[in-house]
Amino acid sequence: MCGITGWVSYDPAHPVTADTADAMTHTMACRGPDAHGLWLDDRVALGHRRLAVIDPDGGRQPMTFDHAGRTVIALSYSGEVFNFRELRAELESRGHAFRTRSDTEVVLHAYLEWGEDFTERLNGMYAFALWDARTRELLLVRDRMGIKPLYYFPLPDGVLFGSEPKAILAHPAVRPAVDAEGLAELVAFTKTPGHAVYKGMYELPPGHTLRVRPGGTLLRRYWALEAREHTDDLGTTVARIRELLEDIIARQMVADVPLGTLLSGGLDSSVITALGARQRTGEGGAPVKSFALDFARHAENFTADDWRGTRDSPYADLLARHAGSDHRVVTLPPSALLDPAAREAVMRARDLPFDLGDGDTSLYLLFEAVRKECTVALSGESADEVFGGYRWFHHPDSVAADTFPWLAPPFGTGISGPGSGPGEALLDRGLLEKIDLRGYRARRYHDALAEVPHVPGASPVERRMREIGYLHLTRFVQWMLDRKDRASMAVGLEVRVPFCDHRLVEYVFNTPWAMKTFDGREKSLLRAATRDLLPPEIADRVKAPYPTTRDPHYLDGLRAALKRVTEGPDSPVRPLLDGPSLAAATADDPQPGYRTGTELVLALDFWLRTHDVSLEF
Repeated sequence: MCGITGWVSYDPAHPVTADTADAMTHTMACRGPDAHGLWLDDRVALGHRRLAVIDPDGGRQPMTFDHAGRTVIALSYSGEVFNFRELRAELESRGHAFRTRSDTEVVLHAYLEWGEDFTERLNGMYAFALWDARTRELLLVRDRMGIKPLYYFPLPDGVLFGSEPKAILAHPAVRPAVDAEGLAELVAFTKTPGHAVYKGMYELPPGHTLRVRPGGTLLRRYWALEAREHTDDLGTTVARIRELLEDIIARQMVADVPLGTLLSGGLDSSVITALGARQRTGEGGAPVKSFALDFARHAENFTADDWRGTRDSPYADLLARHAGSDHRVVTLPPSALLDPAAREAVMRARDLPFDLGDGDTSLYLLFEAVRKECTVALSGESADEVFGGYRWFHHPDSVAADTFPWLAPPFGTGISGPGSGPGEALLDRGLLEKIDLRGYRARRYHDALAEVPHVPGASPVERRMREIGYLHLTRFVQWMLDRKDRASMAVGLEVRVPFCDHRLVEYVFNTPWAMKTFDGREKSLLRAATRDLLPPEIADRVKAPYPTTRDPHYLDGLRAALKRVTEGPDSPVRPLLDGPSLAAATADDPQPGYRTGTELVLALDFWLRTHDVSLEF
């Protein structure tokens, strides 16, 4: 997987330096614990931290292609190209010779053969920087769905870049500052493509390249969702989805290190585990390892509601027995979720404050446990966005709302579940007006709608559901992918997301909503395509969101932490908060609706204390 960073300076008066480039690279150590690499030329530095997955011995980076004793191309690469074997065979037929078995070298030679158009041939999750010494230009590339992150910071004489903001913030020319728009983006839960929150910093949008040259930069989109008429009937559509899933899993099970699956017992992760187990068995290998999350005393604290009707653990056990996986359950007590070290590790990995709290901490601790046995894990993430699984896809009020459906009632009042409240619940009302949070959300929503491609002649229902799907595939899924990337890479675990394969995404995006819900259920097509792989109890299970603890000890600890960080005279977050709301949230008998807001305040406090952030509004 790896972490990349680098620096280009075209001004001889401001040359790149090894010490600074090395400091930037060091910030990526958690993403790449296996090796460190730094390559410098007179105008560029490329840094790399490696997590060895394919060809551990031969895939060291930065990797170069040399001719006549001089470097022609240098590459710092993060991710996996899942069709690298086919590309390698094609390149060999065109005369290319390879020194390693790595997909990194395939990317290098693909650029040599096809130039910037090579992006159209890649299938995978990746972010990389490629220096072309012939033109003295840097090319930054990010995968189609934005599975792997990549940030950049333009300079008057070049650019800084990195897998995470922390790599860029390590450069002395960058001061961490956030203006009104940055704070609005941080709390709006809209995930604007390209926006990085920090002033002057950008995230390379999914499916884009950025060419850096002496005269400036050129941003180019090489992939986008397109509207195409779907001509397959239901049976053909279901068969095509199954065919794609089997091919995707076969590609993504390839690794030269231990590999497992994340298994919640829901439809999505069960499909991935069942297909992975079948693939492993067909190859004559050992059973695939699967990992599930549970909370201590969860059975006694759990109460079914409209948000979560069932616990995950019994269904994960059922699927593991059915598929024959080598199953592990990672059980977390409230003390682990409240552990300051774990919470701080998550917040340092994020570089920005977010409001999921124990949803983030539990994911980090799960990945930490998985990493002890596996270097790679397959996840069911993104199936809800692709196939229409979230509750708000199917609620008329959410669908009809003039905003992002996940922010609309009845679900937008608490993204983490009933009574959790919105993230901004504790923020000062004057501050929210100053950053124009309501207007910011409205503008971002209508900007997104303007991008949606439509099929001529579609009914109003089909048009609206295409819009809902597009919002999830270009906004909501980015938030979920970022969360999973930071939590996994913080412990050096590569998490692959098969449902984000762009072929599957393109195909299902253009499938009519009536077909996606042909049996009156969510994710109808995915159920139909995989029912034979699953026990009926799982194939017919209603969607349950990622679990959060219901343990009262956790909620008590959360309230105590909020009191602690806001009562001190030097509290950096206190001026941002609404006094009456804070009093209600910290009362001995607290009012409901502040859980998500409390998590955000705790994250904001840590961020302001540790990142020396300047708030400029």
